[in-house]
Amino acid sequence: MIEIVIAIAICCAITVSLTLIILLAEVTIGNYGECIISINDGARELKIDGGQTLLACLNEAEIYIPSACGGKGSCGLCTLQVTRGAGDYLPTELPWISEERRKENYRLACQIKVKNDLEIIIPESCFLVREVTAEVVAITDLTHDIKEVRLKLPVDSDIVFKAGQFMQIKTPKYKLCDEPVYRAYSISSSPDDETGLEFMIRLVPNGICTTYVHQFLNVGDMVTVNGAHGEFFLQDSERDIICIAGGSGMAPIMSILLDMRYRGIKRKVTYFFGAMTKRDLFYLDELKQLEKDLDDFTFIPALSQPKPEDNWQGETGLITEVIERNMTDGSNSEAYLCGSPGMINACVNVLTGKKVPEDQIYYDKFG
Repeated sequence: MIEIVIAIAICCAITVSLTLIILLAEVTIGNYGECIISINDGARELKIDGGQTLLACLNEAEIYIPSACGGKGSCGLCTLQVTRGAGDYLPTELPWISEERRKENYRLACQIKVKNDLEIIIPESCFLVREVTAEVVAITDLTHDIKEVRLKLPVDSDIVFKAGQFMQIKTPKYKLCDEPVYRAYSISSSPDDETGLEFMIRLVPNGICTTYVHQFLNVGDMVTVNGAHGEFFLQDSERDIICIAGGSGMAPIMSILLDMRYRGIKRKVTYFFGAMTKRDLFYLDELKQLEKDLDDFTFIPALSQPKPEDNWQGETGLITEVIERNMTDGSNSEAYLCGSPGMINACVNVLTGKKVPEDQIYYDKFG
């Protein structure tokens, strides 16, 4: 019995000692003191308490760097140049930064912990990004797993965007996350709609933001967003346009098409939309109307796994197969893709095989 008591006492003592060591480490090793972040050759300086990630420090200073994964190092969007003070590359950064960009000191802002003074370079466009809190005025079921969310912007909002760009939506603390996180979603509404923003958000199992939107968000709630972000938008050219998307990837394509109608742009457009079954199709009436309103627009939906009860008479197969069958010479075309990295890579292969110049293929990989 005495031996058991002694063993328990020793275990308790070890636990207390380890706890004290951890607390001491947090106070000493983790206390980096005040650090200075010099931006764009000293044009701006931030004085911050060290210990946070560079991405978090910039967000607190209302400098919003795009990030689709909430700072987990799994999207690669938050790249910027760190010319001094970042230390060696972390293994989590290497998959997202090519050897060439490493020579130019590009880093993932979400993976760099600010431990000392840093010198960084940020594109001037980041200083134009705004964050606002908007009211949810409508939530509409588009399919069994995609909701359309409309936000009403404040009267004094100065958010502007180009058709195809995305915003970051801030998800508050709730049962799936113990701190607020940002996720990136393409805008589906047209830039000429100055009163609000619309998004198409597909439910991802256990997805932090998508679960919140589908299960907890209600009309009348307030949502914080910042943007606009991204280099995915309609180029000013005379080339034919190829659009490829599936599911909620329709969002930026719809924004581009609506903007073309509003601005009276007259270019040939072919839109390939991939779905599994008929229940995954949506916005069919709106797209038929766009076929009437735009000078030379063709919408080609395709089902990869149509059910007998779908009575589907349209295109079938993988979207890459459909493109292969319906496209000839793409040398005078530019393409806009939205979907998973796997889908995008497969489509790029088909498009380049059809002679679409690779530098004329535009996309954001959110997956």
